[in-house]
Order: sequence, then structure tokens, then C-alpha cells
Amino acid sequence: MTNRLWCPAASCGIVPAMPTTTRTRAFGKRIRELRLKKKWSQEKLAEESGLHFTYISGIECGKRNVGMENIVKLARALKVDVGKLFKGVR
Repeated sequence: MTNRLWCPAASCGIVPAMPTTTRTRAFGKRIRELRLKKKWSQEKLAEESGLHFTYISGIECGKRNVGMENIVKLARALKVDVGKLFKGVR
């Protein structure tokens, strides 16, 4: 099941809105769980991973389809194996 999100740039035909899926929401939930376990803010995870805090927010909201390089950055920052990021993602 997907939901179409409104994106201001998409309405101009520049960038299509990213649909959220069950998988992107589950992945984002897992990232949030691991971040909160460390008592980190989104800004702290962004700093540790080298990603922007708005990108972290988008991941946690299920609005981002995260590429492999960024998945590895997140795993390294959180000090977990990449596979642990996918716990609960089906």
C-alpha cells in the first residue's frame, strides 16, 4: 500500500513526490528506535553519520528510500551491523 505525498517541487513538475510504503515506514521506525536507544537527537545522528538532519527526519517519517551508501553510514554511526537496521522490515 502506498500513499502519495504532496511535494511543492512536484507540483511544479520538478521532483516527483516520494510515496511512503510499509517498508520505508518500518525502516524509519527502526532507525528512530536505535537513535532513541542511544538518547540521540536527529541532529546528533546526522552529525555522526555525515547526513543532513532533514534527511534523517525524512527517513524516520518513511519519506525517504535510503540508498546503500547511506544505510552503511547510518549503521556505522549507530554502531550496529547493517542487518540490525532491517529488524521488523518485511
